Amino acid sequence: MWTLTLPWWEFVLRGLIVYLFLILILRLTGKRQIGQMSPFDLVLLLVLSNAVQNSMNGGDNSVAAGLILSVTLVGANWLTGYLTYRSKVAERLIEGSPQLLLHNGKINEKALNDAQLTREELISALRMQGYTEIAGVRAAILETDGTISVIPYHNTPS
Repeated sequence: MWTLTLPWWEFVLRGLIVYLFLILILRLTGKRQIGQMSPFDLVLLLVLSNAVQNSMNGGDNSVAAGLILSVTLVGANWLTGYLTYRSKVAERLIEGSPQLLLHNGKINEKALNDAQLTREELISALRMQGYTEIAGVRAAILETDGTISVIPYHNTPS
């Protein structure tokens, strides 16, 4: 239960490699993965977590290995948060930057394509925030967390 089959530092190294790989792959797939999850995206994340489990624990299912990996992942996550807080360059690399999806009633098709969003998904996000017409929206911005912020021409939704 407590005996490790690999050296402790290998669990740390394996955990860091998998953590960095997952950040990279999720970053490359876009912001939508985080803020606009569909049932398919949820299934992907669940299966992905199972797929990387053995690469982290190297077949060691001991409590000690699980604790080492947990501390490593939480520490890596804390360090990532700290780096993005302290460095604008790290923030841009890890989190990306907001994208203007709609401006003055006109949809930015290039930004939609880059974000892998359809017009229908954008319009749905506008409706969810109380806007029934694109013409009433000054700007819609895809934020770094995957949410869509809406800036109206007036202070209240139409």
